[in-house]
Amino acid sequence: MKCPVCQMDCVRSAKEMLFALPSLFRPCSDCSGRVLDKRAPLPTLEFALPCRCGKRFIDEVFAHIYVTMVEEGDMKPTEPLIAVGSPLIHPGFPMEHPPFLSEKSLVLLTQKATKKTAERLMNEVPELRGVVKTGNFIPGIASADLTSVPRVYELLAGCDVRADIFPLRTGPLVMYKQQSLIHIEFSRGYAPKIRALEQHLGNPPTKMFIDACSGVGTLGLTAASLGVLQVIMNDAWYASAFWSAFNLEVNREYFKVNRVRIFEQMEDMVKHPVMKYPIKIAETEGEQVIEVYQGDFRQLPSVIPSHSQPVTALDIFDKRDTVGIQNIKKEWGGTVGGDIFVP
Repeated sequence: MKCPVCQMDCVRSAKEMLFALPSLFRPCSDCSGRVLDKRAPLPTLEFALPCRCGKRFIDEVFAHIYVTMVEEGDMKPTEPLIAVGSPLIHPGFPMEHPPFLSEKSLVLLTQKATKKTAERLMNEVPELRGVVKTGNFIPGIASADLTSVPRVYELLAGCDVRADIFPLRTGPLVMYKQQSLIHIEFSRGYAPKIRALEQHLGNPPTKMFIDACSGVGTLGLTAASLGVLQVIMNDAWYASAFWSAFNLEVNREYFKVNRVRIFEQMEDMVKHPVMKYPIKIAETEGEQVIEVYQGDFRQLPSVIPSHSQPVTALDIFDKRDTVGIQNIKKEWGGTVGGDIFVP
């Protein structure tokens, strides 16, 4: 599959990804790695090269990045190793031990690196997939105000498309996202939102599920995996709606569908980053009807079949606004009906 960001073959279908997973981050018999104190400076400005198998312990990869950033003047040699930034492993899933990284398996989130340094890192650190400049904010829609374009992080170099794997009782889901545009959310082995969804769907599952603020589509595609025949996913933020559609295609082999039709690509959607009135981004053909929209969830009733009585997940950003949530649930109950919950 062609990556929508770098146009390379760096994304794979769910089955391809899962087939390679068991040995992906395991060391070979020749691998070795020192465990470094993340809250102390690097003892010496040195690092080991990858093993003959092509893998290298994650601490050693960070030592390489640390040395480069010190040489470029982005960091001082007195700063702790943790100051380099945050590692996002590709693919992300619960691990019992720290990983031995292979080529293109790490997206670095950092506040330290310049674009010049990031380009050098991509040329010299084979494990890096992309380098992203972060800020003191969460990328994407962070409030109910849709009148302004949300802030995003900056991709300095490489490609920041990566996947997280969510285990389900029916089999794992592989969820891709562009990390500079989407907030971080990955499985740690126990996913309370997915457990809440399973309870609300019932067994046998409800006939229709709506993921009103879908993000990259985790809850909507979980519902489809659990056998819901009609699923609607929606998000006002273009990156979320796009990746919901993309992940529908990535995981299509697990659904009862003959075809996935995607109507808009990322280069088209960036021209309308936030939508109020929903437009259809993707749909399936087959026994299961799965649709993806971009729009304000408050306008979504216009595309929901009347008298459908769906189960609706409303995963809004600010869950502390209990009064606002109750008002939304009351309004939704009056226009759409069914069971609505906040995961």
